[in-house]
Amino acid sequence: MATQTKLQIIDADTHVLETERTWDYLEPAEEKYRPQLFSSPADPTRQYWVIEDKIRGLRFQTLTEQQLRERSQRSGRNVETPQAARELDDVELRLNHMDELGVDVQVLHNTLWIEPVAEKPDVDAALCRSWNRWLAGVWGKGRGRLRWSCVIPTLMLDEALVQMRTAKEHGAVAVCMRPLEGDRSMLDPYFYPVYEEASRLNMAIAVHIANGNPANCELVKSFPGGSGGFYTFRVPTVASCAMLLMSELPEVFPHLRWGFIEASAQWVPWVYHEAARRAAGQANKFPEDPFTEYNIFVTCQTDDDLPYILKYSGENSLVIGTDYGHTDTSSELDAIAVFQGLPGISQEIKDKILHYNPKALYSL
Repeated sequence: MATQTKLQIIDADTHVLETERTWDYLEPAEEKYRPQLFSSPADPTRQYWVIEDKIRGLRFQTLTEQQLRERSQRSGRNVETPQAARELDDVELRLNHMDELGVDVQVLHNTLWIEPVAEKPDVDAALCRSWNRWLAGVWGKGRGRLRWSCVIPTLMLDEALVQMRTAKEHGAVAVCMRPLEGDRSMLDPYFYPVYEEASRLNMAIAVHIANGNPANCELVKSFPGGSGGFYTFRVPTVASCAMLLMSELPEVFPHLRWGFIEASAQWVPWVYHEAARRAAGQANKFPEDPFTEYNIFVTCQTDDDLPYILKYSGENSLVIGTDYGHTDTSSELDAIAVFQGLPGISQEIKDKILHYNPKALYSL
C-alpha cells in the first residue's frame, strides 16, 4: 500500500523585526546613513528608528515574554515569540519554533518599510541593500525553510532591478511593493520595469499592508482608530487590489503573480462585485474567476467567513499566514492549527490554502 506524502505547510505571512545588526551590511561609505534606534524615556518598550534625522518606518514595541503572554491572554490569540527568533539572531531557535507550530516553510516580510523610510534615493538604496543582504544571510542558515520578500529602492529603479536579481539568487521569492509609493500608486507605469523584471525572474509581487505616502499616513492617523492601521495600511491595500482587477496590468504582465498580504480576505466579495459591475458593458469581458485568471492571491484569517469568500475568490487564490513576530490584530501564531480544525471547509481546499496555493504564489 502506497504511503501518502505529507504536504509541506507554508506560512505565507511572517515577519522579521529589524535590529541595529540589520545595518551591519552597509558599505563603508554608507555608514553615514545608518538608522539610529532610540527609546522613549517615558516607556523603554517604545522604540523609534531615526533616519535622515526624522522618525521613519515602523518599529513594534519591544515586549518581554510576560508582556507578550498577557497580550495573548487579553486578545485570545497567541502572539508569543522568542525575541531572538523574531529578530533572527538565532535562526535555529526560529526553526525549532516553526516545528512546534507545525510549519515547514515561512515567507518573511519586512517590518520597517510598512511606513515611509527614506526621502533621498541614495539612502533608500543603501538601506534596501543592507536589509536584503541581511535576509540573504538568514536564508543561507535556514536550510531552505526561510524564504523572503525583498525590499527595493523605488526612488532608483535601475538599482532596484540589480537588487532584485541578487535577492533572487539568495532565496527571495517576492518583491515587496506598497500600495502607495510616494506620490504614485503601485499601478503607475513608472513601476512597469519592476513588474517586467519580477515576471522574468519568476518572483511574485507581495503587496503587504503598508503605506509609503507620508501625507496620507499623517492624514489618516487623525481618524478615529487611525493609529491602529486600518485606514493607514489595510484600506490602501484593498483599494490597490480593486484597481489591479480593473487595470491593464494582468494583460500586460499575464504571468506575474500578485499577493495581497495581511488585510484578511473578508473584503474579496465586495471588490469582486465592484470590479464586475464596473466592467459590465466594456469590450473586455470580466473573468468569471478573476482572482485565478489574474494570478491574484489573498491571505485569509481564521475568523474570516471562508465558505462565503471562496464563492468569489475561487479555491486557488487563498493562502494563510500567522503574522509571526508581530502583535497586531492579524497576529495568530496558532492560525495554522486553528485553520486545520475549522468546520465547513473540505480537506482538499484546506490543502490548497496551506500548501498548493502558497507554493504557486511564491513558486516554491
